[in-house]
Amino acid sequence: MNAVILSAGRGSRLLPLTDEMPKCLVTVGSRAILDHQLHALAQAGAEKAVVVGGYRHDRIADHLEAAPPPLPTELRFNPFWAVSSSIGSVWAVRDLLGGRFCLMNGDTILEPQILSHALSARPASLGLLAERIERPQTDDMLVQERNGSVRAVAKHLDPALATHRSLGVIVAAEASGYRAALDAVIGRPRGIEAYHHDVVAHLAHTGRVELIAEESGAWAEIDRPEDIADWCERRTPD
Repeated sequence: MNAVILSAGRGSRLLPLTDEMPKCLVTVGSRAILDHQLHALAQAGAEKAVVVGGYRHDRIADHLEAAPPPLPTELRFNPFWAVSSSIGSVWAVRDLLGGRFCLMNGDTILEPQILSHALSARPASLGLLAERIERPQTDDMLVQERNGSVRAVAKHLDPALATHRSLGVIVAAEASGYRAALDAVIGRPRGIEAYHHDVVAHLAHTGRVELIAEESGAWAEIDRPEDIADWCERRTPD
């Protein structure tokens, strides 16, 4: 299975760390976020990774050349990263989205066992990796699940309806319909401002998206300096 990593953003909340480098190259522990992801994907059995860069994509190219990743990796450039949301980066790899694939956010560190769990899932069409929540946190991508299916997904979902938070990872089957859904969402008024989760939401309303449950907690979204400190603290043996 091929994996797509959406890494076009700057990460302004991590300034000044992202003054001269994209968010995905910020060091967390002993590795850049991107290196955490590539090593985890390799251990999980991914065959190839495609990294979509935008802000300072030249730095990503230099990084991949200086530190060859543990699996074949291609870098693609999203020239519209500054005016579009994450859906613009998905559009940059539209040609790869007709078969089985895994797609993930470029600011999330996940332990290999989580990605192994996700990549081994066999959804009939599309699967979304998510963990159960009791109380939503700021910036959570909220998910409503019912009987194993995703009913809704959105940042502004009514918290009373939210049962899970998304980990930003989707797994698609051969005939997921994802590419057609991408076309429909990006073609809406202001469609370039959509998140890639809006494609998942579209498929949840028009078909079926399976929820892939993850309860280990061995992951982190890196948005702020305190997220880095928290991850390092959790990974430091007592």
